Amino acid sequence: MEITDLRPNIVWKYFHEVTQVPRPSKKEGKMIAFLESFAEAHHIAIKKDAVGNILMSKPATPGMENRPVVVLQSHMDMVCEKNNDTKHDFDNDPIETVIDGEWLRANGTTLGADNGIGVAAELALLASDDIEHGPIECLFTVDEETGLTGAKAVQEGFMTGDILLNLDSEDEGEVFMGCAGGKDTQATFHYTPVPAPEALHYVRIDVKGLNGGHSGGEIHKGLGNANKILVRYLYLLRQQCPFVLCEIDGGNLRNAIAREAHAVIGLPTEHKETARVLLNHFAADVENELKHVDKNVRLIMESVERPAFRIDDETAEKVIFAMHACPHGVIGMSHDIEGLVETSTNLASIKMKEENTILVGTSQRSSIESCKIAVANQVAATFNLAGAEVRHGDGYPGWAPNPDSKILKVAQDSYKRLFGKEAKIKAIHAGLECGLFLTKYPHLDMISFGPTLRDVHSPNERIEIKTVELWWQHLTDLLKSIPAK
Repeated sequence: MEITDLRPNIVWKYFHEVTQVPRPSKKEGKMIAFLESFAEAHHIAIKKDAVGNILMSKPATPGMENRPVVVLQSHMDMVCEKNNDTKHDFDNDPIETVIDGEWLRANGTTLGADNGIGVAAELALLASDDIEHGPIECLFTVDEETGLTGAKAVQEGFMTGDILLNLDSEDEGEVFMGCAGGKDTQATFHYTPVPAPEALHYVRIDVKGLNGGHSGGEIHKGLGNANKILVRYLYLLRQQCPFVLCEIDGGNLRNAIAREAHAVIGLPTEHKETARVLLNHFAADVENELKHVDKNVRLIMESVERPAFRIDDETAEKVIFAMHACPHGVIGMSHDIEGLVETSTNLASIKMKEENTILVGTSQRSSIESCKIAVANQVAATFNLAGAEVRHGDGYPGWAPNPDSKILKVAQDSYKRLFGKEAKIKAIHAGLECGLFLTKYPHLDMISFGPTLRDVHSPNERIEIKTVELWWQHLTDLLKSIPAK
């Protein structure tokens, strides 16, 4: 079976087309061109703003002209993650999709269903002539995944709707009415490169096999963080034998839990067996800790050639200590909505950069603004104590839940009528663009919903095929059911 044979055919048709267009965050030019070509081919009104956001408009079907304008919104960029043994150029190569039982996934890369399936649904609505709806506007934003800069740039008057349906959620049967705000915190260490001694034995330590995942939607699962595991080992090793740190690298994106990390160290030959035995014992502990959530975790030590340089001892110690001390994971649960993570932080990445610097990337989320600031400052204080330079990103606001939302009630009634059961009404710990839209369009009545996705922001990302049809039924019935003005 091919992806285009899945139901509903029109949605899967456009999702397949979306997967063929490279669209990394901040490199959406090919996707913008694809959307412009689509609009031209279907004679659909289109406009583009200064940053590349696209808005397409379609008039109401006959008899529905008295309905309010509804904005359907999704983001066109995708997280670009791949397994180390996968050869894929995200700037130029299409995504290779695989039907795997009840799920659709990609071959060794992220799938891009976050948020390509939302884009596909909007295109399907625009291209269809047999779906009842009032006047609709389809908004496609750029760069959601690395800063929400597209949503931040949307100007007043660009869209005209009073209702917004965000199509970027990941659990069919759940309708979201609020989300967390977020903030990034980066720490920069400056080190002195020192010639690596010839007398030492050099090894590379790898942390592999972790699932990774979305640092908002999956932070509560207790998934392994490769960065934290790596520095735990280095901290323990430092207590048993001396070593020099030559290289350290882990994680990639601020909104993804680190799946892989490695370090290259040099240690006296007489201590290499101590290091290996410690690694074996530590690996057993980690495997036991993560056996229910990351059963494939692996820690590997291999001998390597002597590097040219190492990091000076003082900076190496500060990096290891600070990363070990830096909080990661759930900080607090909501007192307002049962089961909702209120505040969290993600130790996302560590990278050795040019000009002898080491950059540590983290991100914080909270549905309470003061708690978001507090945990960002906690992370900053950890790295400040280690002598790093710390800066915060601008961040983005949360979306406060509105239990009295009219479109929420319509969505609930529609779901109950279609499927004979209640939709679950929730807020989400992941960041959505909705809070940013409210800053320019405070009158908007909004909800977010989508099909079921799992392990987004990782090469294990997948979408449950049957839920796409259920979501599509709900979306099209919802549009038909919105009452007249």
